[in-house]
Amino acid sequence: MIQELTVQDFAIISNLTIPFKEGMTVLTGETGAGKSIIIDAMGLIVGGRGSADYIRDGAEKCRIEGSFFVSDNQQVSLFLENNGIEPSDGQLVIQREIYRSGRNNCRINGQLVTTKTLREIGPYIVDIHGQNEHQELMQVQNHLHLLDQYAPEDLRVNLISYQEKFRQYVSLKEQVTNMLNNEKEFVQRMDMLTFQYKEIESAQLMVGEEESLIEERRKLMNFQKIMDSLKKAHQYLDNDELNAVTLSGSAMSEMEQIESIDDEYAETTELLRTAYYSLQEATGRVSNSLEQLEMDDERLIVVENRLDIIRQLKRKYGETVEEIISYFNDISEELSTKLNSTTDVSKLQEELIIMKNELDCLADSLSQQRHEVAKQLEKNIMKQLASLYMEQAVFKVNFSATDLTINGKDRIEFYMSTNVGESLKPLAKIVSGGELSRIMLALKTIFSATQSITSIVFDEVDTGVSGRVAQAIAEKIHQIGEQSQVLCITHLPQVAAIADTQYFIRKLVKDNRTQTKVSELSEDERINEIARMLSGTDVTDLTREHAKELLSLAKKDH
Repeated sequence: MIQELTVQDFAIISNLTIPFKEGMTVLTGETGAGKSIIIDAMGLIVGGRGSADYIRDGAEKCRIEGSFFVSDNQQVSLFLENNGIEPSDGQLVIQREIYRSGRNNCRINGQLVTTKTLREIGPYIVDIHGQNEHQELMQVQNHLHLLDQYAPEDLRVNLISYQEKFRQYVSLKEQVTNMLNNEKEFVQRMDMLTFQYKEIESAQLMVGEEESLIEERRKLMNFQKIMDSLKKAHQYLDNDELNAVTLSGSAMSEMEQIESIDDEYAETTELLRTAYYSLQEATGRVSNSLEQLEMDDERLIVVENRLDIIRQLKRKYGETVEEIISYFNDISEELSTKLNSTTDVSKLQEELIIMKNELDCLADSLSQQRHEVAKQLEKNIMKQLASLYMEQAVFKVNFSATDLTINGKDRIEFYMSTNVGESLKPLAKIVSGGELSRIMLALKTIFSATQSITSIVFDEVDTGVSGRVAQAIAEKIHQIGEQSQVLCITHLPQVAAIADTQYFIRKLVKDNRTQTKVSELSEDERINEIARMLSGTDVTDLTREHAKELLSLAKKDH
């Protein structure tokens, strides 16, 4: 349900916040006060077409925010999850800003989204009905889904089983088609992948190998320089006549003789002692390196060849060894899949025929169930129409066959005849405003119990009716409000009286600017407002009594 609507700088609305309650809420007020503007604002936060014309004069942008409670709405939860939008403890906050430049900023729970996303989530949270608008109930493509929603659980279980089988069928059919139509391309692709697989596999690449080979090649190519430097270093350290080790040893001995005489030389002596032993160790290491050092021309050739292989593979399959290995893994998986799919096409075609027959049986079973459900739906809707004083109306669920689809082989359209002797016509062809309103309410009464829409908005759907029909419409709207939150703009006192909550919308002029204000009416204020709706401009004691009576009867009945 919608909990709160905030509108800023929208048409004649400067700044308005309306909290909404459960059940049935009506919005009343004189023509032009801004009732429909509020509904327009609700339409915008669920993806309605925006325009800079909506922006209040003097403002750079308009802003609409709706806060919804959706903890029980699984469709909304699934939508948020699929679109990567964080849920917020059963709360859904939608914001939309429209700038004079035409730019739109849309957010769901603080996350930026497109208006397309708002349009996609909109049907799950708000269903706006205006007179003569072909909304969900009037759109043929929705009729099959509505019938299935109305059906018992076993039909929906069977539909899910059918849909799983149908998806398998479509996948297999696509596979066979591709194999038949693209056999040459398939073979060429397999040849290419096989060649690439063997080429990379034979290289036996390892991560880090290239860097190690480059380092080894650098050492091999600098063998002579390393050898010359080692020889000179060894000569300086271990020359037969005069060398660094002997000299440092002699210096250390001299200092040790005077160390005991004067402590001042102890630190210097220790430094020479450390240097002497370090030079001895260094001499040993240089000597060992010289003994082990051996030029391997053949190894240099091996390293060069190996690096050349890596360079060739990098030119073809990736900029690094890691990328080549990743590509190898990808084509290995594709090869495996394609090799497994090279089963004889004729066998797959036989499997397709078997699966098609199974689908036909499942679809026939679904169709049979739907025909039974349709009979019950027809009976219940005509019962609802009769309570709206359309006793002569006939409602029919019209079936026609189609090729197999994700929903079976049924095409369904709702048909109506509103008067005796008239032929049945598609629901969308019903042109009388009063009739269409009642038909829509009858349908909505039936389907609201199975739909998970949080809020249903009726924008003057009661136009063109009066008397007992008006009372019946009022009761029907209230009945829908027992299943879903209902917001209703009305000019009928019968509808206003039966509501659980009533808001009064008025215009006022402040600082030479027209503004719209909304206030919830108390009991006495409701009496005055309903009396005004009954009599027009002059409210008399008699109309006030009539208003009290309407409110009293509404409370008694509900």
